[in-house]
Amino acid sequence: MRAAADTASWVSNLSHFGARLDAWTALTTRIGELDELAGISAIIGWDEQTYMPPAAAETRGRQSARMSQLMHERATSPEVGEWLGILAGQELGEVPRAAVKRALRNYERATMLPTRLVSELATARSEGFNAWVKAKGSNDFAPFQAPLQRLIDLNREMASLLAPLQGPGAHPYDALLEEYDPGSTVADLRPMFERLGKELNVLLDAVSGRPHPPGKVPSLDVEGQRKLSDRVLVDLGFDLNAGRMDLAAHPFTTGLGVGDIRLTTRLQADDFMSTLGSTVHECGHGMYEQGLPVELAGTGLNAAAGMGIHESQSRLWENFIGRSLPFFRYLQPRMAGIWPSLTLSPAELYSAANRVERSLIRVAADEATYNLHIIARFELELGIFEGKLDAKDLPAAWDDTYRRVVGVVSPTVRDGVLQDVHWSSGLFGYFPSYTIGNLYAASLGATLTAAIPDLWDRVEHGDFAPILAWLREKIHKRGHTQDAPRIFKDAVGDRDPVADLMDHLWHRQGQLYGVSRG
Repeated sequence: MRAAADTASWVSNLSHFGARLDAWTALTTRIGELDELAGISAIIGWDEQTYMPPAAAETRGRQSARMSQLMHERATSPEVGEWLGILAGQELGEVPRAAVKRALRNYERATMLPTRLVSELATARSEGFNAWVKAKGSNDFAPFQAPLQRLIDLNREMASLLAPLQGPGAHPYDALLEEYDPGSTVADLRPMFERLGKELNVLLDAVSGRPHPPGKVPSLDVEGQRKLSDRVLVDLGFDLNAGRMDLAAHPFTTGLGVGDIRLTTRLQADDFMSTLGSTVHECGHGMYEQGLPVELAGTGLNAAAGMGIHESQSRLWENFIGRSLPFFRYLQPRMAGIWPSLTLSPAELYSAANRVERSLIRVAADEATYNLHIIARFELELGIFEGKLDAKDLPAAWDDTYRRVVGVVSPTVRDGVLQDVHWSSGLFGYFPSYTIGNLYAASLGATLTAAIPDLWDRVEHGDFAPILAWLREKIHKRGHTQDAPRIFKDAVGDRDPVADLMDHLWHRQGQLYGVSRG
C-alpha cells in the first residue's frame, strides 16, 4: 500500500465536492500554520537545553507559555471543528481520510483542555526544567520538589479532562499514554511488562556470577569522541546539510521543520560506550525525522506515528546494529585513526559494549537490563496517577522500586530520582515508549536480517545504506498515515516482540557469557 499520493490526486478526489474542497484547503492551511508554530516552539525548547544562559529562564518560561497559548487557540478555534464536521465521514482519498482522522483526534483532545491549563503547563515545564538542573547539580531534591508537584497536579488535571475520550473503565494514565503512543493502554502494557520483566530476570540470573567478557575502553579525550561521532553520523546516513549535532545534559532529538533536524549528545571522557550509544541512538531518531514524507507536509501526516515507533528507530541503530560485532569491525579502524595508541580489538569493543550488569543509570544501562529501568518508571508513574504518590514521596518510592525491580539502590538523588529530565518537562506517559521501541526494534531487526541476507557483511564494511533504505520503505515514508501498531505489523507481519527481544538477548549476551536457556 502506498503511504503517500501525489498532491494533485488528493485534490482530484475532492474538487467536485465544493464545500469539501474548501474545508480541506482551510484545514490543511491551518495544519501548516500549526506545524510552523510548533517548529518555532521547538527552537525555543532546543535552545533552552543547549545554549540559553541561566538568567533567561524566567523569560523563556513566558515565551513558551505564549507560544503554547497561541497554538492552542489556533488549534481549537470553532472553524476547525466546522471544517472537520464537513470532512468527517465523507468518502475521501487515502491521504485526506488519514489526515482528517488524525486532525479530529488532535482537535478532540485539544478542545478538552482550557487555554489556561495549556499555558500553565508550558510555564511549569520551563520552571521545572531549570529547577531540575539546579537540583541535579546540587544533588538535592528540595529545589525540585515544589515545581515537580506543580507539574504532577497539572498533568493529573489534564488526564482527568481527557479521560472521557478514553472510554469507560480506562485507567487515568491512559490519557497520557495516548499523547505519545496512540492506542496503548495500561491494560495492555501492564501484563506485557510483567512478562518481559520475568523473562529478563531469568537471563540476568543466568549470567549473574559469570565472569564478564574481556574488554574495557580506557578514558578517551572528548575532542576525539566528537570527531568520531561526526564520522559515524555521516556513515550511518544522517544528512548534516539538513541537521546538526550539539551537546546537552540529557541527549535528545527535535525536528524544527523540514530540512532542520537537531540532534544532541553528550561527550564523556571516561565513558566512551555511553557517548557512542547516545550518538547512534539520536542518529536513529534523526534519520527517521529526515525520512518522513515531505510531500505530506501540511496534512499532519508527515510526522512520526508515535514515540514507540520513533524509539524503535533509535534502538534498532543503537542496539541491534550499534552493539554488534560487525559494527565494531567497522568502527575499530576509525577509532585507531583518531587514537593510534588504542589497541582494543573489535571483539574486545564488542565485549565492552555488551557487558551485563544491574546498574543505576538508565541511559548508561546495558541492553539486557535497560527495560527494567523503564518498568520501574512505569510503576512509579502509575502510582502518581492512581493518587498513591506525590512529589515528596518520590525519592523514597524510587529507591524502593529500584531495589525491587532493578536490583540496585542509588546512594544519591542525583543518580536516583533526579537522573532523568522527563518529569521536569512534564513528560508523564513517555517512558513506556522506550520499551515499546525496544520490542518493536527486536522484531524489525529479525525481519531486516531475513530481508538482507548479507546484512552483517555490509555493516562490517560500513555500508549502512541498505538498512536505511529498508527502514525508509517500511517505516519512514509511512509518516502517520496509520497508527504505529498497523505500520509495525505491515513491516514485520505476525510476530511476538517479547519473544523476539528475548531471542536476541539470549543469542548475543547469552553467548558472550556462555549461558543458554534452560
